[in-house]
Parts: sequence; C-alpha cells; structure tokens
Amino acid sequence: KLSGGGKGSKDGPVWRLVAGAYSAVLAWSLRHRWAVVATGFLTLASTPLIVSRLGFDFMPRDDQSEFEVSVTLPEGSNLARADEVFGEVDRRLRELRGVRFTYTVVGDTTGRTSRGEGDVTSGTIYVRLVDLKERHYTQFDVMNEARAVLADYPDLKVSVQEASAIAAAGMRQVMMDVNLRGPDMAKLQQYADDLAGWMRRHGGFTDVDTGASARKPELRLRPDRERMSDLGVSQAVVASTANVLVGGELLSNYKEHDETYDVWLRAERQGRQDEGGIGRITVPSSKAAGGTTQIGNLVRFESARGPNTIERTARQRQVVVSANTADGVSLGSGVAAVTEHVRGMGLPAEYTFEFGGRAKILRESNSQFGLTFLMAFLFMYMVLAAQFESLVHPVSILVALPLVIPFALLSLVLLRTSLDLYSIIGLLMLVGIVKKNGILQIDYTNQLRQHGLSRDAAILEANRTRLRPILMTTVMLVAAMVPMAMGQGPGAAARAGMAKLIIGGQTLSLLLTLLITPVVYSLFDDLGGWISHRGKDEFADGSSTCRS
Repeated sequence: KLSGGGKGSKDGPVWRLVAGAYSAVLAWSLRHRWAVVATGFLTLASTPLIVSRLGFDFMPRDDQSEFEVSVTLPEGSNLARADEVFGEVDRRLRELRGVRFTYTVVGDTTGRTSRGEGDVTSGTIYVRLVDLKERHYTQFDVMNEARAVLADYPDLKVSVQEASAIAAAGMRQVMMDVNLRGPDMAKLQQYADDLAGWMRRHGGFTDVDTGASARKPELRLRPDRERMSDLGVSQAVVASTANVLVGGELLSNYKEHDETYDVWLRAERQGRQDEGGIGRITVPSSKAAGGTTQIGNLVRFESARGPNTIERTARQRQVVVSANTADGVSLGSGVAAVTEHVRGMGLPAEYTFEFGGRAKILRESNSQFGLTFLMAFLFMYMVLAAQFESLVHPVSILVALPLVIPFALLSLVLLRTSLDLYSIIGLLMLVGIVKKNGILQIDYTNQLRQHGLSRDAAILEANRTRLRPILMTTVMLVAAMVPMAMGQGPGAAARAGMAKLIIGGQTLSLLLTLLITPVVYSLFDDLGGWISHRGKDEFADGSSTCRS
C-alpha cells in the first residue's frame, strides 16, 4: 500500500485493466483451444512469405567515416605512369565533400621498379571523412560520388569499398564473386562478359569486373616450318633460346663476403623489348652460313593480348565476375538475382557456377544457423526435462519458441532492415527470453495444482500472477533496446539490427506466446489423462477376464 491510504500500483486501474483483459482473453482461449492452436500454425506457416520479402546480409554496412578505392592500371604500366594516375585521382578525391585526408599506397610491383623497368599496376587510396556528427550525409553517399569521379577513367579497374584493417595494398574487397568454371576459356570469357554486362545494366550492382578483363599485351612467335627445315633449326631450339634471353634464367649464384648474389642470363632491355630486338637473336643452324641464323628468319611475329592469369579450380579453368551491391540492395537479393540470371543463360552441362567471397559465407552462415537453432532446442529440452522431471512440460514451453521467428522477421521487414549475423544473435536472445516466460507460467501452474486447484483455475491464476514479472521484463528489455536501435555513429548499424529484431519480435509475439503455452499445457494434460484413463480401462478389462 502507498502512504496516505492510497492503493499500490498492483491494484491501480491501469493494472486491473491490463490483468483483467489478459485473464478474459486467456479464459476464452482455454474454451477455444484449437482456435489458438490454428492461429499458431498459420503464424508459423507465414514464415516463408515473410522470408521472401526479407533482405539478407552477412554483416551490416556501417558508416565508419572511411573507405578505400582500389585501382588497377592497364597491364604494362610502370611506376611513373602509376604515380601520375594515382596523383590525379587522389587530388580529385580530396575535393569531395567531407574528405579530411587521403593516403595512397602503390603496390603489387614486379621487376626492377627502381629503374622504371617493372610493371606497377595496382594500389589503394585510403579516404578519411569528417566525423559523422559533423555531416548530414552518409559515407555511402560520398562513396557513390567517388564512383562518379572514377567513371572518367574507363581504362582503370576500380572498386570503391569499405576500409579493411587486414587487407593488403591493392586488394579488392568485393561483396560478391561469381566463379564460372568450364573447359573452354573462350566460352568462359564470353559468359563472364555477358554476366558482367547484365549486372552493369541491372542497377543493383557496382564495381563490376571480370577476372579475365585484365589482358596483357604479348608478342607471339609463329614458326615458319619450311624455313626451319631449310636452315636446320628445330622449334625446341627457338623456344628455349627465346625463353632464356627474353624471360631470363637463373644460372648460378656466387658469394662475396657475407652476401650471396644470383647470376641471371637475359638479353639487354633493348634486345628484348620489341619485335626488332627479338628478331635479331641468333640460334644455331646446321645449314646456314656461319652456323647461326636470326630468329626473325624463322618465325612470324603477331601482336596480341593474352590473359594476365589463368585460374583453375578442381582442374577446371575459371573466370571470376566480382561486384559490390548498390545502396539499398541486400547481398541476399543480389545473390538471388544473379542465380536466376545465370540459370537462364542456358550454360552447357560442363559449365558450372559458384559464389565466393561474402556471398559464400552468407550462404554457409544461414545453413549453420538452422543447425544451431535445432541444437539450441535440443539442449533447452534436455535442461527443462531435468528441471521439471517431465518429458511433457518442456514441450509446452518450447512450442511457443518457433512463433517468435515470423514476428521477429516481420519486424525487420517493416523496419526495412536486413537479416545479418548480429540479427541472428538477437533472434537467439529473443528465444531465450520467451523460454523464460514459459518457465514462469508452467512452474507456478504446477505449484497451484499441487495445492488443490483445478487445472483451468490454476492456469488462470498462475498466468495472471506471472503476468506482472513477464511484462516488467518485456518493458525493460524494449526500453533498453530503443537507444541501441536509434543510435548513430561507428558500429551503430551492427547493434541497430539486433535491437530492432528484439523490439519487434518481443512486442508482436508477446500476446500469442502468453496464450499458446497455457493452451498447449492443457491439451497435453488432457492427452495424459486420456492415456491414463485408457490404461486403467484396459487393466480393468484384463482383471475381469482373469476372474472369469
């Protein structure tokens, strides 16, 4: 009681209204139990429909006030060209709104870059923005503006991506890799180009690129067999000589004091950089005057472009199409769209496709989540069976848990939030909260029945009494999650998804879960009574037969 003769909050008009309404609904539910069970089944059956409207992501996209621009130059670019291009792009990125500073790293070098002879084809520009509190636009808006700037450089392969603390310089960190595999490289290239073109036209993908698009300029030597036969030169001699003098070969090494040096045999740069220099390389000839002849007399030169790298998986050639999803498009939706399109391309039986990167991890995490959920149910049943010393009462508690799933997913659909790893963790937390409510309901009902109350009276009294702590827990949980759901700043997106799922799932499913548990409890009690009564009748019939 409150001082001054007033009544406590437990007896106040608001509480009496809430408790009375719940008791009336519960009494009606006990009289129409199958209607409540049917409602539960229909709710659970709506899960596939809700899932079809839900977006899926592995990790939420969070505004960290930083991003990276991965740039790959055409093959054959040297250090001077890379410095020029990166300097120009860096200056243009600094002019974007909100940019505090940039940091450029040019990497992936081969050859003797100190003399400007080697290829320098890739690098990364790190972009730091002002703090989120100082701007009214998001990091992803600036990233789209950076893509618009880089569209002015069609010869560059670019990827505007979220900053990664562990990625190497120049490494593309895309959200989706589509691995096309098959025996013919030309057909793989055609399929990859078709898929990449469709993804660019689709509008839901950005930074689309194919692994076979980076093609190196190369000079091909076509042997003239008649000339080789006339001059007494074999193809093997031409091939080995060109390989050594153009590509280079490690012959030996020598040690001077405490340093060891490699000895390479290779033609000087002016003798191997063009058709004229290579054509003047001599090879032994058994029929030519002087015993040697130039390679230019034996082959025809053809300029072409070949693949930078040839990838293989399970002894099959592979071409990778990579992309990021656009703003507002979840990774799951992108994977579904690409899957549907590739299956509609009519690939021959010997050509297959598989997702990699985050798309692969997303699919694996979703399948593992189902197993985790089943294992959680099993362990909860084992613990509850030991606690109640019954195999039936745990079922009455756990039957309400699946009903949380459609309500939780529906809350994400209504709030336009994707299901990601953090949301899945929130779903497991939500299941634990609903289980706790069921324990309070069933445990107190059993206590009242042990004191002589009838089953329905014990159910009504126990649930009315336990309604207060259940509502207090629910209100406290929802109130604690509201700041997390509405928070802003680095890391807010990761916490917001979990908070929104818990708020929506707990609020929407509360009434049905509070009704389904006592209803199922009464149904199982009737089933147990019927089985017990049937066993007594059979025993009585058996005893009468024996006396006869």
